[in-house]
Amino acid sequence: MPTPSPAALARAESLIALTPDFPKPGVLFRDIGPMLRDADALRVVTRALAAPFEGGFDLVAGVEARGFLLAGAVAATSGSGLLPIRKAGKTPPPTTSVDYALEYGSATIEAAGDLTGRRVLLVDDVLATGGTLRAAITLVEQLGGTVAGVAIVLELTELGGRSLVPTAHAVFTA
Repeated sequence: MPTPSPAALARAESLIALTPDFPKPGVLFRDIGPMLRDADALRVVTRALAAPFEGGFDLVAGVEARGFLLAGAVAATSGSGLLPIRKAGKTPPPTTSVDYALEYGSATIEAAGDLTGRRVLLVDDVLATGGTLRAAITLVEQLGGTVAGVAIVLELTELGGRSLVPTAHAVFTA
């Protein structure tokens, strides 16, 4: 899967909409929805997520909710399976769960299955503070898998998430 051209990546990035003061005053929300709705941009971003890890994974895991969309596209184009990582209570038992801290409380993610011997590419939309992705890495490892890489569409550098997920590959940064 070839790496997309800089022009194609720039076009895809230009489709990320900026919404000031959402979801609260002072926050500049970056909405990847318009990018996902554009077939060419979705194809370019899917390739950009997978290309650095080509040949190094056999399963793609996506974090609920937009991570599902992206991971599904990466899995389909790379010929890999898909592992959904869900919010607590959404996956039938038996599951493995990981709790993690949020700036305003805590949350739990879970998944099911034996990943022994599987090389997993973890995909999500945004790396912000890093808590969710760090928990997803822990979850994959607890299920017996090896995290072959972490691919994200957008890293919000000012929030410091890279300190928890230092090897993440971001297609775009802001």
